[in-house]
Amino acid sequence: MAEARTLVAGHATGIALVLDEPLSFWGGLDPATGILIDSHHPQRGASLTGRVLLMPSGRGSSSSSYVLAEAIRAGTAPAAIVLLEADGIVALGAIVARELYGSSMPVITLDRRSYRRILSDSVLEIRANADSASVTYSPESPGG
Repeated sequence: MAEARTLVAGHATGIALVLDEPLSFWGGLDPATGILIDSHHPQRGASLTGRVLLMPSGRGSSSSSYVLAEAIRAGTAPAAIVLLEADGIVALGAIVARELYGSSMPVITLDRRSYRRILSDSVLEIRANADSASVTYSPESPGG
């Protein structure tokens, strides 16, 4: 059984994008387009819009909260974020968007074993409330 913990409550379904490295949204995400723009990130050019983003942790600046909140407001953010390590800056961006714009995006942590089983292009459903969080996934994308 997966050990998941809610950082920000919400419900989302989407196709997984598993990042090889942590991401700082500040300087790493274009909030207008949802594209990963960090020139040093191995997945530069990937679209995060509507994806369930899996990454080991956030990286860097507190300005990441602002960039994530703006991407949520613009509709270019991931559908949900799944982390190995809790990250207050990432969670804060989702909380700010919920409070200011009424848009929710779940943010959870997942145990290492369950996290490693999820592959990019798997279809994931994230359900997170104050008491519990769960991840349901299918190992294949809708296209096969």
